[in-house]
Amino acid sequence: MLRIECPCCGPRDHDEFRYGGDASVTRPRHDDPDPEAWYHYVYVRKNPPGQHSEFWQHVTGCRQWLVVERDTCDHSILSVGFART
Repeated sequence: MLRIECPCCGPRDHDEFRYGGDASVTRPRHDDPDPEAWYHYVYVRKNPPGQHSEFWQHVTGCRQWLVVERDTCDHSILSVGFART
């Protein structure tokens, strides 16, 4: 079972969270008109096994957005922190 250590609420089951995507991808500027930049941001992803930085939101708890460092090979959680400081 995947458990995430929320900095506000303590350890919780992953069912309380919503996956928000890859936290290492840089979003284009809001007013960027280049469809190719938006296409790559939304659809083009590498998915190698190993350590990933991911956004997760604690939807049934404090509602905070978190950055979770997780190993996709064994689902171990390496670190959890706030998405914004």
